[in-house]
Amino acid sequence: MQSTDTIIALASGSTPAGVAVVRLSGDQAFAVLQALTGQALTGQSLPEPRRMVLRNVQDPRTGEVLDRALVVRFASPNSFTGEDVVELHLHGGPAIVAGVIAAILDQPGCRQAVEGEFTRRAFDHGQLDLTAVEGLSDLVRARTAAQRRQALSAAGGAAHRVIETWKDQLLRARALVETMIDFVDEDIPDDLLAGARNQVQGVRQEMATELGKAQAGFAVREGLHVAIVGAPNVGKSTLLNALAGREAAIVSSIAGTTRDVVQVTFDLGGHLVVVSDTAGIRETMDEIEAEGVLRARRAMAEADFCIEVRDLSEPASSSAAIVSPPIVSAEAAGVLFWNKADQHNGAPPSDGISGSAKSGVGVDRLRDLIAEQARRLAADGETAVIQRSRHQTAIAEAAAALALWDDPSLSEEILASALERAIASLGQVVGAVHVEHMLDIIFREFCIGK
Repeated sequence: MQSTDTIIALASGSTPAGVAVVRLSGDQAFAVLQALTGQALTGQSLPEPRRMVLRNVQDPRTGEVLDRALVVRFASPNSFTGEDVVELHLHGGPAIVAGVIAAILDQPGCRQAVEGEFTRRAFDHGQLDLTAVEGLSDLVRARTAAQRRQALSAAGGAAHRVIETWKDQLLRARALVETMIDFVDEDIPDDLLAGARNQVQGVRQEMATELGKAQAGFAVREGLHVAIVGAPNVGKSTLLNALAGREAAIVSSIAGTTRDVVQVTFDLGGHLVVVSDTAGIRETMDEIEAEGVLRARRAMAEADFCIEVRDLSEPASSSAAIVSPPIVSAEAAGVLFWNKADQHNGAPPSDGISGSAKSGVGVDRLRDLIAEQARRLAADGETAVIQRSRHQTAIAEAAAALALWDDPSLSEEILASALERAIASLGQVVGAVHVEHMLDIIFREFCIGK
């Protein structure tokens, strides 16, 4: 991939469409615009940057008019990529788009862009840091309002500003420590190390706060994970179908029908929710069912919200199959759902929700509880600095390095080294430290034209 090439791609949706946007970026972008609009022959000047004008777009070889389109140019460095950029807003007919792209590719130094290449050039030219790049990727894929808000926050540089503030504070602390090292024989203030320690402790506290929000950030970006757990044949699959509003899982009176984790994803009040129906938890000698039980327990441990289903028509047998009180991990919120309440004549249990997955009684209350948990996490998750596991790993490594400052016996040289490691870890978050393999993975997530 040569950075000197001028790249081209369809930046809008597939054709046919009302409008199709073809984007060019690179040193030859303006020359191509002149060739396509006939200005290279007439000697006319290019339109002013950022001013959209109406022009005939023609094939430079034959002079054939391909379309009458709106064109606009952005001069380096004031463009998305930081290079000279041209956009052609064409009529969205397949023949028009194909003809214009073919004419452009016939020009010297032009080639088709690959996935994410426009954004990669923006990153390479310092127009975006890596958190903004990831936010832009998430914005394109956002399925819910909460995801859109989170992605806009990252793409707008919110995470970048926090990370850079931490780096600046640690650099100031390092300058104080280096002063003590370099001028050990000089008459310098005694409180330099104390000042550096205050800087470090302030950053560590903010890091701890963001690490505490990590799960909320994941829940918004990846969806709130809800696990439906319980003994076999208590109605878990029926409840999944009721929550999803469709027949997503097989329902049978035969115990042990669900052998694997069945997931359904839907938008609940502007929040992405991923509900998992799991295998019935019980002791079994069946190797396949035992693996399903293992996966059920894993899904429960990783969930943001658990629904344990018990059969109210046979409460003793369903409770004995697992444990009592309800199975909800200490890290997750959850609720006990007493199913088949329409088959129970006694007073409903005081704990949890009594209802019927089959008739829908109590399902709306479950949805409200799930939505409440999603809203609670979104309050922190939409603005969380940590939205991906790599953010969490890098910031945790930085915090671990700064923890060395708790040891009063360590020398200034070791403390300075700890600051250097912490700053380098933060650099990985924003992309100041380039790891090509990681960058390749991130930019491959984009579509062609972005």
